[in-house]
Amino acid sequence: MAAVNPYLQVEGLVKSFGDLVLFDNLSFGIAEGQRVGLIAKNGTGKTTLLNILSGKEGKDGGTVIYRNDLRVGYLEQTPVYPEELSVIEACFFHGNEVTEVIKAYERCMETPGNPGLDHLLEEMERTKAWDYEQRAKQILSQLKITNFEQKIGHLSGGQLKRVALANVLIMEPDLLILDEPTNHLDLEMVEWLEDYLHRGNLSLLMVTHDRYFLDRVCNEIYEIDDRQIYTYKGNYSYYLEKRQERIDALNTEIARANNLYRTELDWMRRMPQARGHKARYREEAFYELEKVAKQHINTDNVQLNMKGSYIGNKIFEADHLCKSFGDKKILDDFNYIFSRYEKMGIIGNNGTGKSTFIKILQGYVPLDSGNLEIGETVRFGYYSQEGLQFKEDQKVIDVITDIADYIDMGDGHRLTAMQLLQHFLFSPEKQHTYVYKLSGGEKRRLYLCTVLMHNPNFLVLDEPTNDLDIVTLQILEDYLQHFKGCVIVVSHDRYFMDKVVDHLMIFNGEGDIRDFPGNYTEYRGWKDAKQQAEKARSSQQKASADAAPKKVRLNDKRKMSFKEKQEYAQLEKEIAALEEEKQQIEAALCGGVSDVDEITRLSKRLPELNNELDEKSMRWLELAEME
Repeated sequence: MAAVNPYLQVEGLVKSFGDLVLFDNLSFGIAEGQRVGLIAKNGTGKTTLLNILSGKEGKDGGTVIYRNDLRVGYLEQTPVYPEELSVIEACFFHGNEVTEVIKAYERCMETPGNPGLDHLLEEMERTKAWDYEQRAKQILSQLKITNFEQKIGHLSGGQLKRVALANVLIMEPDLLILDEPTNHLDLEMVEWLEDYLHRGNLSLLMVTHDRYFLDRVCNEIYEIDDRQIYTYKGNYSYYLEKRQERIDALNTEIARANNLYRTELDWMRRMPQARGHKARYREEAFYELEKVAKQHINTDNVQLNMKGSYIGNKIFEADHLCKSFGDKKILDDFNYIFSRYEKMGIIGNNGTGKSTFIKILQGYVPLDSGNLEIGETVRFGYYSQEGLQFKEDQKVIDVITDIADYIDMGDGHRLTAMQLLQHFLFSPEKQHTYVYKLSGGEKRRLYLCTVLMHNPNFLVLDEPTNDLDIVTLQILEDYLQHFKGCVIVVSHDRYFMDKVVDHLMIFNGEGDIRDFPGNYTEYRGWKDAKQQAEKARSSQQKASADAAPKKVRLNDKRKMSFKEKQEYAQLEKEIAALEEEKQQIEAALCGGVSDVDEITRLSKRLPELNNELDEKSMRWLELAEME
């Protein structure tokens, strides 16, 4: 798959670990302007592929070729820095072209005679190295990192991810390679990054489980399935539609091949004496047909209908709960009665106390004051960010059977450990694999199975979507939608929240917690409408305040000329037309029905449109003051 004006070209890539073949003759390209989302199941080598492309891991065969002088930025899934570095020092730690030029310049200035200074001055200009630190501080501030001297060892997981993200964006790369960029970011930061990537003129190759992020940032999807790569020239919504068409077409081909295969198999069995030289072509065709007929398509449309253990009417009652850490309030006179079968989503910026709240709920963190009553029938199943702990030398099936051999479904049916694992995409062969051979995402999937194997009736899931592939998320969503129990989900995955929760609890910080009766998309729409209304009210108040003194000093106010009045009226029409065009473009970009050329054209038009709106709005305000 050769790319036009290629930034990156991969040909015949081969990679295996022992008898596990990840890639066999894998070929694809990334061209200028392409924003590619890479989709594959856990354990099929997504992170390995990105590490190979970045040079952090070797390959067994094939070629990886970048265009000369191409700036490439790579965000690892789990970034690592020495803990003693400060935040600003970390921005110089991982070598890139700019930091290498800066280091060479500093060495030159410390060397008598300053050898090669003229060339280094040119390089400093070319790479914009003079303002590198200033750019670093600017990006860090936009990512809500303001203490530049704070040590890396004191940062939370979300803060560390933001520092690593800043490191990549500072470079102003031509091609960005991102491995799960939204992991550990709160919703505010996810939306900031989404907007940044959407506006920038970047080429992109990204692995993410965040489907809204994929939909709004990427204009092409690459899917790795059964060691082959499939290309879909559209966003995630387009990919879903076309992938189903591909699977339907392949199923039809397999069905047709099976019908013909039965006829040819009968001929192979009945007429061995007739297969001379003239029939050899038919024999060879039979074996090719057999390959097609014996293909197996697994679309992973699995429903897991588990009733869970009985849960009574009393779930939990929170009465005047208070919790602080020093001056930082987490709960401030919090009251709530949780209902039977309720499914609550919790959102809020990092550090507002979401994880602390669910730990208080389960008794892991003590309250400062207040009373929390948990119903006697409640059996928690807790999926935590820190809970991924296994014996690496254990087999997958043994991890589950150590908890229980089966789950009693309550209606005379049982679900065995093996059946549960199969529902969550662990094949019988994979179930007898040792834990240390699993990928990070597969370990997360196994951890989820350990939680469910306890047969809880109240699931508490803290960031369950991190490191899980999209297929697993779809299975988990279906499970939670049919779950006969209570659910609390803390997640930044907007798509997941929309699918699963009935209402949201918004943690605004300092003990300010609000209940919203709807999913995340409904909340975001309400919040945007509220902000627009407040902005309009503020503009009206400012206009009124500005107009008040001018009535007293009528002689100081210049009246609009006839030509300006015509311009003023025309501007109102033009602004309305531009706003309507902007809404149409945004709807088209999110709709997933436009082709790549149209998406590219609309993406270029949108920033131009915003600039026109800003200019005309400013002129309209100037004229409005004269009215």
